[in-house]
Amino acid sequence: MPSDTIAPGARVRIRTAEWLVKRTDRTSEGHQVLDVTGLSELVEDQDARFIREIEEEAGDLELIDPAETDLRVDDSPAFRSSRLYMESLLRKKVPTDEDLHVGHKAAIDPISYQWKPALQALDQLRQRILIADATGLGKTMEAGILMSELIERGRGKRILVVALKSMMTQLQKEWWSRFSIPLVRLDSRGIQRIRKRIPAGHNPFYYYDKTIISIDTLKRGAEYRTFIEDANWDIVVVDEAQNAAKRGDSPSQRHRLVDQLSRSCDSMIMLSATPHDGSPESFASLMNMLDGTAIANPSDYGREDIEGLFIRRHKSDIKREVDDAFLDRDIEVCEAKPSLEEEKAYDTLAGLDLEETGGGGGMLFRTTLEKALFSSPAACLETTENRIERLEADEEEIHQGDIQQLRQLATDLREIPPKQFSKYRELVQLLNSPSGLSWDGTDPEDRLVIFSERLETLRFLEEHLGGELDLPEGSIQKLHGGLSDVEQQEVVEAFGKESADVRLLLASDVAAEGINLHHLCHRLIHFDIPWSLMLFQQRNGRVDRYGQTDPPQIRYMVTAPQNEDIRGDLRILEVLIEKEKQADANIDDPASLMEVYNIKDEQKITADAIESGTTKEEFSDDLEKEETDPVEALLESDEPDETGGLRDRTTDPTSLFSGELEYFSAGLIHLSEEGSEDLDFKVREDTSTVRLTANDEIESRFERLPDEAWPEDDVFFLSSDGDRVQESITEARKRENAWPDLQYLWRLHPLSGWIDDKVVANFRRNDAPVLTMRTLEAEETIVLCSGNVPNRKGQPVVNDWVGAYFVGEMGPDMLPLEEVLRETGIRERRPTNPDVPVDTEALEALIPEAVEEARSWIERRRDKAESQINEELNGELRRLESLKKEHERQLEMEYANTDRPDSIVKPEKEKKRRRIDNLFEDFLSWVQRTMDIEERAYVQVVAVFTGAEGPASIQ
Repeated sequence: MPSDTIAPGARVRIRTAEWLVKRTDRTSEGHQVLDVTGLSELVEDQDARFIREIEEEAGDLELIDPAETDLRVDDSPAFRSSRLYMESLLRKKVPTDEDLHVGHKAAIDPISYQWKPALQALDQLRQRILIADATGLGKTMEAGILMSELIERGRGKRILVVALKSMMTQLQKEWWSRFSIPLVRLDSRGIQRIRKRIPAGHNPFYYYDKTIISIDTLKRGAEYRTFIEDANWDIVVVDEAQNAAKRGDSPSQRHRLVDQLSRSCDSMIMLSATPHDGSPESFASLMNMLDGTAIANPSDYGREDIEGLFIRRHKSDIKREVDDAFLDRDIEVCEAKPSLEEEKAYDTLAGLDLEETGGGGGMLFRTTLEKALFSSPAACLETTENRIERLEADEEEIHQGDIQQLRQLATDLREIPPKQFSKYRELVQLLNSPSGLSWDGTDPEDRLVIFSERLETLRFLEEHLGGELDLPEGSIQKLHGGLSDVEQQEVVEAFGKESADVRLLLASDVAAEGINLHHLCHRLIHFDIPWSLMLFQQRNGRVDRYGQTDPPQIRYMVTAPQNEDIRGDLRILEVLIEKEKQADANIDDPASLMEVYNIKDEQKITADAIESGTTKEEFSDDLEKEETDPVEALLESDEPDETGGLRDRTTDPTSLFSGELEYFSAGLIHLSEEGSEDLDFKVREDTSTVRLTANDEIESRFERLPDEAWPEDDVFFLSSDGDRVQESITEARKRENAWPDLQYLWRLHPLSGWIDDKVVANFRRNDAPVLTMRTLEAEETIVLCSGNVPNRKGQPVVNDWVGAYFVGEMGPDMLPLEEVLRETGIRERRPTNPDVPVDTEALEALIPEAVEEARSWIERRRDKAESQINEELNGELRRLESLKKEHERQLEMEYANTDRPDSIVKPEKEKKRRRIDNLFEDFLSWVQRTMDIEERAYVQVVAVFTGAEGPASIQ
């Protein structure tokens, strides 16, 4: 097995054809896998994958020697052919620092606080991070920035995103429209579609490099669980990652799946606005999926153990940078005076004396009934009838008293018609009245969302609101967990699409996590009051988030009965409303008040307060107690979130063109005029746009990309203007197709990659262009070379360009790339090409020496990099050694005082010891493959510049 690693950018001959190495990796057995693109005629533009050792054993692999480079004089106007060729190679030059090179230039607003997660991750040895920013701050954008940077570095070819089923389309669209990350959506419809495209039994995660799938699909389908066990990714993204935390001794299926994925990827990005539930053990399970060596004792660890693995900010942390981006809320409590029929039902409820007390979520059943009635009579009736049915099925005499009382309550509830349902009447008045919201559903850009936790309440509202408000058919949609993944995505899509009929969204709390509802909506009504402050925050965050252009209008609907017991309970909910309002005014996290950081636990606290007769004042005081939660204390930084210096950590990639539009249009013109392509396109510089009709080759390039990336009528409209693309994203919501027509033309778009590959392929069989430059003096020649030194994973560690400068036969002196560009003037928009004859043999005689000097120059940089890497490696090895000892010490402590017999303890302990050994061996192996760099540099001759009147020119 060869000890060296072929680097990306190398040219190789395999099976008599010439290929460009685009990516390298290692199999589990250590063999080198080469992902290549064809350069020679029979394989031109074809992608292939070879195992190096197999091809070498058969004598079918040869590295092309740069010293044997053949020179070709460029006679194209303004050296267009060479400039395109050099630019395409420059774009394959991988960043080896920790700055931002592309992500901040996506089709997004340039907000530097959103750059910080990517910069923090790039500063780490391994890019694995929990982005735990508060609701509405832009975690989707932050993840997109980091993914873009990893793709630019050659570490993002294979991506898996795991999300809630309601979020799949939203994430897919955002990351394609703004970052050109093409995720194939594997929802139930998508799965059926791809089954027709790929052979039976083939792993779709290998057929498609970039996919998005819901956690529910993975949980339900044994077939897909098997597929993920057999696959590996460069990046795995887990949205709403708190749902994958381990809680208790028995890990959930969701946790086991995400844990499996964490061991099948290099980089991992977790997203969550509510990253913990107050349990150190639960939060440790997330941190250990990011770095299994970090925490030895899940019950006892400090910030220093997880430093760099997470970032968490609230609005207060970033307010100075985006002071006008979050508009003040307009909040009101709408109190309804109950009808006589409702008062009777409340009195019956208050007088219940039940034997069967158990309700849901640890509540007494009477509290469950009260919570349901606070939602609607319909919801309470459903709960009551379900309990009666269950008690009657038991046929126990002890239940008869409960049954009679519940039947009376059911009778009272049935006698509350819509006209006597006071909160509903208050809602209608609120919507209709000029002094209320004055909302009639006629404006497609003014939509409304109403939340209720009870599905029966949503059904009631759907049945009656349309007629009351005189809304046309299709104006009301429901969103709840009973819908399929496709149905949920369609509802969310329609609500954000101006051309859709929907005006009013009736949502259960399945819509409270992650979904963007703010594009055409700034009004939100809580038809029932959440018993959890976290749920307040999640619901309100659907419309109160970055990008909202109108002040959010939030309304809380409550009924105030005369019954003193019920009114006392209602005052507990009033405290929650007030605390949420205070938290918003102070830009705080309302979840910090209850300090359990879990919706169910917060609901239990509220229920306990109601059941124990806690007064409003006592409950309010309890929430004011300043007891710092230990996990939240870990996440909160003592230092202010400074973003001013982040702009110093952005780098513009070196380019020979003024921008993406100039490069792309020059490439299209060149391909057309050279006769290699029959292209139908039009460039408009005044609008920075390109219209391009796809040909068969482009269609083939998009074959394994999402269908949504393919334009109608096979015509692409592209723009290099990010602001114009953002406007197109907004405009798309007004049409039936909510995917924007205008795609973002930048270096990560597949069509930019297509141009890169096409112009590289113009120079085959170790060719390099010769450019005769009037900017160079007589006898001056510069041989421009690229050099690459990879690690054992094939990822460039040193990746630079250098020019070997000759005067006649003297030299060479070595010039950095920027000096070469400055001396030659090749970066000018239209450099003059004198098109004079050149003696290429005289120039080729300089190439072997130039290659060796370039290799020496690159290898000196390699030695410098290795010295720094070795220092980091030694520090990492010391860290791992210390951490392993801590893990082993914790294992000994765990079994130190056990009374269990050795026959049980010994194998159990040994199993855990083997797990520790494997964990550290795997991580150490990854560290060594990443930080061990090759000895020899791979060099390519990029171009030769010579003076137009120099000795190489023929007079």
